[in-house]
Amino acid sequence: MAAALADVGPRLKRLRTQRGVTLAALSEATGISKSTLSRLEAGQRRPSLELLLPIAQAHRVPLDELVGAPEVGDPRVRLQPRQAHGRTVLPLTRQPGGLQAWKIIVPAAQAEPDPRVHEGYEWLYVLSGRLRLVLGEHDLVLEAGEAAEFDTRVPHWFGSAGDRPVEILSLFGRQGERMHVRARPLKSRSPSA
Repeated sequence: MAAALADVGPRLKRLRTQRGVTLAALSEATGISKSTLSRLEAGQRRPSLELLLPIAQAHRVPLDELVGAPEVGDPRVRLQPRQAHGRTVLPLTRQPGGLQAWKIIVPAAQAEPDPRVHEGYEWLYVLSGRLRLVLGEHDLVLEAGEAAEFDTRVPHWFGSAGDRPVEILSLFGRQGERMHVRARPLKSRSPSA
């Protein structure tokens, strides 16, 4: 906390000088005396909300930028894609355990089935392309917008079913967790006369 507060003064001065604003102009815009602003920038005055809010408004920046607050609450997942077994795999969940979400791009070259088994439960949704799913005795082709779910202890394999890559969304639970989808029932229609 002390280190964060110590960095506020230099950050305020840097912001003001980068924008070409004088202490006098900032004082006029904020109603804070030049001497208070100068002491604040030099670290001789403790920053407070009463001082920082008008400065943030004058510079038209969020208060977080003035105090160097760490980024929090950003819901975006920024994970890097990787290559696995010739496929591009993009993890969409951050923490291990429980259900895991993945976007997987399978190249068209991967069309020869090699069924495997392992613990877990998987749900697949085809985003684009055509997916060939070999599951036990079944050999299925899923189009964009179709989904499948299965116990991964059943021999299975999936790959491209065409001459172009297939993009899928995969939800996988290593302990056998299943995807739960809730849908509203269709409203009953009155028969047309």
